[in-house]
Formats: sequence, C-alpha cells, structure tokens
Amino acid sequence: MQNGPDELSLVFQALADPTRREILSRLRNGPTTVGELAEPFAMSRPAVSQHLKVLERAGLIERTATAQWRTCTLRTEPLDEASAWVERHRGEWNERFDLLDERLRELKGQTDA
Repeated sequence: MQNGPDELSLVFQALADPTRREILSRLRNGPTTVGELAEPFAMSRPAVSQHLKVLERAGLIERTATAQWRTCTLRTEPLDEASAWVERHRGEWNERFDLLDERLRELKGQTDA
C-alpha cells in the first residue's frame, strides 16, 4: 500500500489550480525569479510561495538560490508523463462515448417507430 499520493496525482493536483497553471505558463520563457513570478498576482508572497511548494512537490518546477536571488525553472518531464497517461486512456474514453452514441441512436429509433 502506498503512503500518500503518487507522482501523477501530485501533478494533476498542482494543475488543478489556475494560479499554478499561470505560474507554469510564465516559466515557459525560461527561469524566472520568485519576485517576478509573484508580480501579477494579487496575493501575498507567502501565498505565492505555497503555490511554488505545490509545484515543486509535483516535480513541475525546480527552485534554486544564488546569493539573494531565488529562481524557478520549469521541469516538463511530469507534464510529459501526465500527457502520456491521458493519451493512453483517450482511446478507451472515445470508444465508450461512441458506444453510448450508438445506443442513444438505437433508443431514439425505437421511440420514433
């Protein structure tokens, strides 16, 4: 039995919040200081820091400290894993929706007759 959430669950939990998704979007352009990441958000620095901790725990960012600068860097590997998981299941989900559509058409045909 597992203690706590698995890595994929941590990634999806991190991605569930719009602020964290925006932080990841801002990191697409390269490493960014914590101060620069916090600028556009109407929240305290500790609140931003909490979001960064969630992203770091999920493996989506890496934080480094150089002198007085705290920098965050995007790590895409967990996103690749989440994307691969979705793709593996997409075919099954589409197949089930197709079967549901077919059944609904059959039922509609029975009520029209």
